[in-house]
Formats: sequence, C-alpha cells, structure tokens
Amino acid sequence: MTPIMTEAELTEFMHRAFPQAADDFHVERLTPDGIVMRLRVAERHLRPGGTISGPTMFGLADVAIYLAILARIGPVALAVTTNGSIDFLRKPAAGVDLLGEARLLKLGKVLAVGDVLIRSEGLDAPVARSSMTYSIPPVR
Repeated sequence: MTPIMTEAELTEFMHRAFPQAADDFHVERLTPDGIVMRLRVAERHLRPGGTISGPTMFGLADVAIYLAILARIGPVALAVTTNGSIDFLRKPAAGVDLLGEARLLKLGKVLAVGDVLIRSEGLDAPVARSSMTYSIPPVR
C-alpha cells in the first residue's frame, strides 16, 4: 500500500475540497499502512465540562481514514463513509491536540476498511478507538 499522494498534496486537497474543515486537521505523516492526523483543538470542539466532544473525535477518525485511503488511490473526492463506529475509552487531556493514527486493514477496488487510535498528544493511552468502512466509486 505505497502512498501515491504526499502529505502536502493531501493538505492541498483538503483545503480545496473541504475548506470549512481543513484548518482543523493537519497531516502529521504517512505511515506504511496509514496516516497520522492532528486535530488542532479549539474552543468550538469542546462540550460542557471542557472535554473534547464525541462528534469531534469521530470527525478526526473519519478524516484520518479518508486521507489514508486517498493517499493510496489518489484524490477521489467521492469516496464515502459507509459504516463507522467509535469506542470512547477515557476523557481526553484538557488543552492539548488529539492525534489519530489510522491503519488501513483492507483496500479493495470498492471497499476500504480501517481503524483509528486517538490519543491526547503526549500521552500513550488511547482516548478512543474507531473502525471505519469506505465505499470507493468505480473508476471512470
């Protein structure tokens, strides 16, 4: 699963295709089987009590798998999530970014499956674990 898009190309794609969310997410690095993404935590990502919201963590997992797939198949904007689940394991640390380490388990012609471990920056214990399935549109 060798990447065909670079970190810079993925970042440019996000800014072009998803300008409303591109500033929240940063490609940290491509890995042999996936990607590491950073969520730049801001006030808008917090829920009452000052912790990072569940939908925000789900978004990080979704973006991480999406870009892990695109890094390997190219800028296919219409690849879509067909299934997603998340387990919240512990409260994220306050005031620090989240890192999502995505790993592709299967990359086929029409489906891709992966998982994501989300950690608070600087801590080893994961705060969430997610599983995602994507549908890849046929080549035209």
